Amino acid sequence: MTSTAWTGTRDPGTVDQPPHLRLVRAVAPIDLEAATDAVRALLKALGQDIDSAHLLDTPRRVAAAYAELLTPEPFVLTTFPNDDRYDELVLVREVPFRSLCEHHLLPFHGVAHIGYLPDQRIVGLSKLARVVEHYARGLQVQERLTRQIAVCLQDNLQAKGVAVVLEAEHLCMSLRGVRAAGARTTTSALLGLHREQPATRAEFFALTGLRH
Repeated sequence: MTSTAWTGTRDPGTVDQPPHLRLVRAVAPIDLEAATDAVRALLKALGQDIDSAHLLDTPRRVAAAYAELLTPEPFVLTTFPNDDRYDELVLVREVPFRSLCEHHLLPFHGVAHIGYLPDQRIVGLSKLARVVEHYARGLQVQERLTRQIAVCLQDNLQAKGVAVVLEAEHLCMSLRGVRAAGARTTTSALLGLHREQPATRAEFFALTGLRH
């Protein structure tokens, strides 16, 4: 079972070394051998010839692929003092991501737009993409993923405001069922001033090129 709690230790830092927090999301250990056997059994139950030369190694490859997609990588969320007292929007657009729909075990993929209003600290820009990637690793729904990214940034930056928008295509919707290929789902999470102040919210959406 996956836990959404973060664990780690915060280094208070020195003049030369900024504070940082190693973020780790706890997940249950993966049994690759059992997963391989389960994929083999699934293929057989679905009427596939598991003795075919093309399928002999498929169970192992599928198990390894899912293990990769379900294992979040720990990383260090490094922040820096906001010495220049920058108080305008910081925005990173179109961060690519992919995750697994927990209802059908099919991928959904798209882009994330992330903005925040700094207070006392700023974050390394690459860490915004790292947060997206970290939470996307696992069985997800887009609504939860959007909020988890926003809450993580708000909790660790103590920003004046955080805004996150995800746009994604869900293969469980485009490959099966209604087969609405190309349809995209948009979700948003707005915290702090981005939720409370219409002008701040409007600036974020204007700079992302999104309607609101």
